[in-house]
Amino acid sequence: MAHKVQKITTFLWFDQNAEEAVSFYTSLFKDSKILQTVHYGEGMPGKAGTVMVIDFLLNGQKFTALNGGPVFKFNESISLMVSCDDQEEIDYFWKNLSKGGNESECGWLKDKFGLSWQVVPGNLDELLDDIDASRSQRVMDAVMKMKKLDVKTLEKAYNNM
Repeated sequence: MAHKVQKITTFLWFDQNAEEAVSFYTSLFKDSKILQTVHYGEGMPGKAGTVMVIDFLLNGQKFTALNGGPVFKFNESISLMVSCDDQEEIDYFWKNLSKGGNESECGWLKDKFGLSWQVVPGNLDELLDDIDASRSQRVMDAVMKMKKLDVKTLEKAYNNM
């Protein structure tokens, strides 16, 4: 039986630090590993023998990193969202992904490579999409006041406590 190919793969453009970024990301997430590294050859845009692309898994999902040079930079219009099971997991990813980067608002941060992440509780969508609009509004108001999201505070806002 043939291996099923993932239809959509996130492709990340780095300047010249794709190897460092991939090593960092795969060290943080379970079920993560480097799948393949392709090097530039003679006559290609990059220096022959240097890393061109790296295919890797993060939490079982395939990504590709390119050492494409300084032409393009990451911005907040694209981010990777990490849905966490509990506050401990939120704290783990927030601490590690924001190290050397920048904390933003509402669970957003930029890592040391400039890639934007959202670190959120797995039930955030449910808290924000309640049939009782006042519950959802209280949760949104709480989110807007935070940098790293706090599960207990969000649940208190939801329950009007």
